[in-house]
Amino acid sequence: MWVVLLIIASIIIYLIKSGWLDILKKTYKRDLRAVHRFTRLNWTLRCWQQRQLTVVKRFLEVTKKHPEKVAFRFEDDVWTFRQVDEYSNKVANYFKQEGFVRGETVALYLESRPEYVCLWLGLSKIGVVTALINTNLVSDPFVHSVQVAESKAIIYGSGYSETITNVSKKLSGLKLYQFHEDLKKPLLNGSVDLRAKLEESSPNYVKDIAEGKTRDKVLYIYTSGTTGLPKAAVITNVRYFMLTMGVYSMSSMTEDDVVYDPLPLYHSAGGILGVGQCLLNGLTVAIRKKFSASNFWKDCIKYRCTAAQYIGETCRYILASTKDDKEHDGHSVKIIYGNGLRPQIWTKFVTTFNIEEVYEFYGATEGNTNLINIDSTPGAIGFVPRYAHLLYPVALVKCDSLTGEPIRNENGCCIHCKPNEAGVLFGKINHKKAFFSFSGYADPKATQKKIVQNVFKKGDFYFNSGDILEYDDYGYYYFKDRTGDTFRWKGENVSTSEIEAVISNTVELKDAVVFGVEVPHTEGKAGMVAIVDLTETLNINELSEGLRAHLPGYAIPLFVRVMHSVPMTGTYKLKKKELRDDGYDLNKVTDKIYFYNSKEKQYVRFTPELYEKLKEGKLSL
Repeated sequence: MWVVLLIIASIIIYLIKSGWLDILKKTYKRDLRAVHRFTRLNWTLRCWQQRQLTVVKRFLEVTKKHPEKVAFRFEDDVWTFRQVDEYSNKVANYFKQEGFVRGETVALYLESRPEYVCLWLGLSKIGVVTALINTNLVSDPFVHSVQVAESKAIIYGSGYSETITNVSKKLSGLKLYQFHEDLKKPLLNGSVDLRAKLEESSPNYVKDIAEGKTRDKVLYIYTSGTTGLPKAAVITNVRYFMLTMGVYSMSSMTEDDVVYDPLPLYHSAGGILGVGQCLLNGLTVAIRKKFSASNFWKDCIKYRCTAAQYIGETCRYILASTKDDKEHDGHSVKIIYGNGLRPQIWTKFVTTFNIEEVYEFYGATEGNTNLINIDSTPGAIGFVPRYAHLLYPVALVKCDSLTGEPIRNENGCCIHCKPNEAGVLFGKINHKKAFFSFSGYADPKATQKKIVQNVFKKGDFYFNSGDILEYDDYGYYYFKDRTGDTFRWKGENVSTSEIEAVISNTVELKDAVVFGVEVPHTEGKAGMVAIVDLTETLNINELSEGLRAHLPGYAIPLFVRVMHSVPMTGTYKLKKKELRDDGYDLNKVTDKIYFYNSKEKQYVRFTPELYEKLKEGKLSL
């Protein structure tokens, strides 16, 4: 008896001296809530996998439950679950008639609208995978995205006819289906009028649905990497379940909520975490063609939304565009969820707009290092109790601060970071569990590059997120930076090597290096390019035209530094770290610097006056 009491007393003394007692007192409610929700989530996923459910099969269950409930709102249109089911049946029956078979891929290049969802949902009913192409992509990046997924056809909106025309020779042999958002647009030669064909197609039940399996591919969603071109991340049914249900189960949302989704449907945020709430859980989702900060609260009021999505800069844009209380007075939004809400504006945003709950989450489209903040702790992207890493095996490992490469000890193993110590986030791969599986990309080589072996013991495998994070004593995680040659700007991942490739084709025989730089009052990093112009022949307008023609708007560098000297390493590489440290600081840099005027769509000389406006947050970016 005395031995037992002595042991208990020793444990209590240890907890008090080590600070664990204070930690447990602060976090036990959070952790108990997380255990309950996570258990419910795992049970749901396990049951769905045992039943071999697919996104389509689950959607049919939801539709059967309430066929006349509103599934989507879009502008002034209303789509019920029955209408979504019937329209997607038309898609399935038509493309089956066209000869498409299970396992083939069709590329989708269309603006956000309910038909967008119906198109990929219908293709999924016959087992055809849909590659969701970023509508900002043009030229070679667009061609690459179509080809890397081995697409057999392209469904494109009439508003993107010019892009299709410009790349038609490089994509010869592919079937083209033009979906008219604007009926006044002419039909391109060689294209099928898809809207007209679907009107004639049968809305009857599709028998092929029964053949679908939980681990079948549903979508390809593209993510930028250090390779310079978009990578097609594989989204299986179970992956779609995990992402959608992860947010739903770990939050307080119910099927009675109405979600405002103003995000692009080719992204996992809008296309899975938003739309998925409708397809899998029966919520009503309001879709917007393109995000508008000035219309955010007007739409939320119009559609009576109770939950809304955000990503990156959108919250800052909404704050900046709201001039008075009347613009948001009367909205019903109590929950917001997304990623990238900056700590600097977190509190101001929730107090200004009376938001009760913020579910900030972290996770790559293809990755297994998913985290979520379930108690609205400002700035935190999620949490893992420090005593629960065996149950949820994500790890922060020490890494080289410049390259992001993990540091190993004398035994060849990676080293765990301590609280408040920055490191790269790894997630243990276990294909037997949905949360910890890693489906990778369409390109096997790209998949292998994200896998690290022998991390903590011989034979283990981990997914390398490529992101630098920190965690505190309470297990809350905070985002710090991205490793490698990718940075995040305006909610998009930007590849420096992709931009460098475009520049080398635009201004030949000039060394150039691209990197991200921090900009006051913004989230992420803006692009900056340093170009060596020893002959003083750089045409800044020609550079601007070339970048606009071959890059999406978010990837065009905000700054251009024109150099006359060449800071080289011993291996004849431009010293990116020194250039990044100098940035666009006119107190450090004597070279000419140009600033991209997004309204005029051209570069202008970056003057001390513009520099001061930038620091004050008065420049349009």
